[in-house]
Amino acid sequence: MAKRGQNEGSIYKAKDGRWVGCLNLGYQGGTRKRKYLYGKTRAEVSAKLTEALRNRQLGLPVSNDKITFGQFLDKWLEDSVKPSVRPRTFKSYSQLVERHIAPDLGNIKLAKLCPRDIQSLINRKLDSGLSPRSVQYIHAVIRRALVQARKWELVPRNVAKLVDPPRTQHFEVKPLSPDQARTFLEAAKGDRLEALYTVAVSLGLRRGECLALRWEDVDLEARTLRVCHTLQRVDGGGWELAEPKSKNSRRTLGLPVFATLALREHRKHQLEEKMLAGPHWQDHDFVFTSKLGTPLDGQHLYFRHFKMLLRKAGLPDIRFHDLRHSCASLLLVQGVSPRVVMETLGHSQISLTMNTYSHVMPVLMKEAAEKMDEVLGFKL
Repeated sequence: MAKRGQNEGSIYKAKDGRWVGCLNLGYQGGTRKRKYLYGKTRAEVSAKLTEALRNRQLGLPVSNDKITFGQFLDKWLEDSVKPSVRPRTFKSYSQLVERHIAPDLGNIKLAKLCPRDIQSLINRKLDSGLSPRSVQYIHAVIRRALVQARKWELVPRNVAKLVDPPRTQHFEVKPLSPDQARTFLEAAKGDRLEALYTVAVSLGLRRGECLALRWEDVDLEARTLRVCHTLQRVDGGGWELAEPKSKNSRRTLGLPVFATLALREHRKHQLEEKMLAGPHWQDHDFVFTSKLGTPLDGQHLYFRHFKMLLRKAGLPDIRFHDLRHSCASLLLVQGVSPRVVMETLGHSQISLTMNTYSHVMPVLMKEAAEKMDEVLGFKL
């Protein structure tokens, strides 16, 4: 008998000539459990035993042949996704798995999952009326899960890469024009959240970045502002500060004078609210809060404040995120370098900036031609 380790398993040759691997599974219900693996050669059994040990360490069924896609997804979410992404992202992944992926593909053996299975799922979801964008997310989750399955050596290939996701229409960017931006900020004057809107338009912060701002991130004397976190709501109505969208989202920005003045005024009013609230004030150092110091809710901000302000200003019904687009467009039409705009927005690549704001390019091209005329053109 050839031992492999008393606590793990052993390999020996049976009387019938086959090689046998014995894996010790420990005690279950007071009885010692073992798993036997068979093969024609010692090398074959050794490979099976190694695979079985790895699966047991991962918390998966000992035999790969018995692992369903649903079992793997549960393990992947808990061990790989949860420790590496923000809570909201984990919740989104979990919901997609629970609602759309596991019910259709969960009972299929992981080793037997094929491109046709995934394509059929995509087609069924589209036929059910689910938006192409939502189906695209489903495909992305399956693809990412199978990337990890390959790393864990549970599958030989990522079959999701052989399936094309549905096409989606890009959301049309609707930035405010310079005149509309001025109208918007004029309508916000005197509003309790005037400084929030001013920061959003002048610096292009995402909504979560605005709501996560703390006074320790703002230097009114040096006129700088640091983006360090984003605010996210969690189950049960709570909140937490999470890492920004990407490493490039961590950035230090210069504050325009008018934004600095708006923040100074906001700080003064907040101190007055703090005095009025007395012991009921919850001090988390947030710049933009409720009247009791608690962080603002993004949905409440959008529906109860932002949309009302748009109506007051007589402006089109846009998203809060379009204030970010407005900032970028205003900077580009003023001739600010696309590289600077990229850094301001916290984009990871300049191509993302230019592709997103391609609507500004005709204006920039015209200005470039006029400047070339000024430098090299003949006088008419």
